[in-house]
Amino acid sequence: MPRGFDPVRVGNFETDAWAAYYRREWRTFLMASIGMVAAGFGMNRGKTLLGAWLVLRANQKWAPYPDNDPDAARDLMRRFYALVARGSDELALDPARASRLELEWWRLHRARQHDPGVPRSALEQSLVDLYTYVYAVEPDSVRAAAAARVEAMDFSDAWVAAGCRANDPLLEHERRALVASYTALRRAVGT
Repeated sequence: MPRGFDPVRVGNFETDAWAAYYRREWRTFLMASIGMVAAGFGMNRGKTLLGAWLVLRANQKWAPYPDNDPDAARDLMRRFYALVARGSDELALDPARASRLELEWWRLHRARQHDPGVPRSALEQSLVDLYTYVYAVEPDSVRAAAAARVEAMDFSDAWVAAGCRANDPLLEHERRALVASYTALRRAVGT
């Protein structure tokens, strides 16, 4: 994401994407992904649509449990990060490394969903690692953003366990936590 993204818009779109992901509402996911990529990366319309499509396909490859395809998901996210890197003067990154870091938090989140013994700190650290690399900032500057995003994941997981109801108040808790996460990230990386 360029450093000047709107944390409220990105957090709201990501909440919608997460809800659609767990309900397997792929069209809704794509629409939220378009909004999230547009708000977060500021690319032109064609690159935004391609980026959103790559994110959708990566999530579809990741979604099946336990028989997902992490290699395909990682490759799609590599292509996404390559698109982002080509379109940004602010981010200098290796798309392969960024996609490995991205998929690592996906992996740890899924592991934590199915094994409460997976420490929250490991998931938070994986997000710190991703943010530190993508934005070239100090780890301590993004810890609050990582912690709030994991809190959002906890609300999301509780929402899934409760049946994925659209009117469940847990979604609003998730939304607030994601907005708080992106607000902290924007503060840490902003110019």
